[in-house]
Amino acid sequence: MADRLVSPLQGDEDGQETSLRPRRLDDYIGQERVKENLRILLEAARLRDEALDHVLLYGPPGLGKTSLSLIIANEMGAEIRMTSGPAIEHAGDLASILTALEDGDVLFIDEIHRLITVVGATTRIGALAAPLRDRFGAIYRLNYYDESALQHIVRRSARILHVEIDDAGRDEIARRARGTPRIANRLLRRVRDYAQVRANGVITLAVAEAALNALEVDKRGLDQTDRTLLEAIIRKFDGGPVGVETLAASISEEVETIEDVLEPYLLQLGFLARTPRGRVATRLAYEHLGMPFRPSPGMPGLWEEPPEPEA
Repeated sequence: MADRLVSPLQGDEDGQETSLRPRRLDDYIGQERVKENLRILLEAARLRDEALDHVLLYGPPGLGKTSLSLIIANEMGAEIRMTSGPAIEHAGDLASILTALEDGDVLFIDEIHRLITVVGATTRIGALAAPLRDRFGAIYRLNYYDESALQHIVRRSARILHVEIDDAGRDEIARRARGTPRIANRLLRRVRDYAQVRANGVITLAVAEAALNALEVDKRGLDQTDRTLLEAIIRKFDGGPVGVETLAASISEEVETIEDVLEPYLLQLGFLARTPRGRVATRLAYEHLGMPFRPSPGMPGLWEEPPEPEA
């Protein structure tokens, strides 16, 4: 799934995004509520000349949890040590990391739901035991970005990459980025390639549309995998409801991939609904795919208009 252009998971190429990461809180775009709370937390710790309280960042992948951890270290004038839950298999692995830390250093542990420890980031906060969650003095959820914030991110990244882009081209990339900065930067690089080969190197609306259409990323940021999921629910299961295990088998995907990677954005758009009996494709999904809407026979009450009150 990381091979998908619009996958929020980090791929090999995304390591090139290091130079695109903001280094200070003032440079970090979006997540205004989280930023303001962090700003107070950081300033208070600096005024008291104390180490920052433990921080837990959670939310869908690609929204900036790692970037915020780097910013926290920079703002505190501290070094940061980075690892991940799966990389720590034995107590000795963690002990060697902890003994190498200096006073005030920041330890960032990604995929912390895979490890019992004290500070980190996760896409699945529900996988953390409640006693572990309670150990964190500050817990922040990162939400999908709106188009305005993504436009600023695309403009900033284009400047760093020395890519000429007009406002319409910028807006089109932001519109199809699924509310995720990582995807916005990935799309920008692919549109840049197209502009250099097929155009004059400048990203305009026409160039962005042509490039993204060629990459099969549609106007709402859906790719072929997303459309396959929705079409399976509609064509194979009459619009649903269908259990996630059955759905996963029908499109040859893992249940975890559907739940953690595919569903969140489709739910955000209102194209998919979770019900006690399974997944259901909504009217919006039919309209987006250009298919005539058929109320789900398995759940007639979900789509019918309420009856008129008796006189």
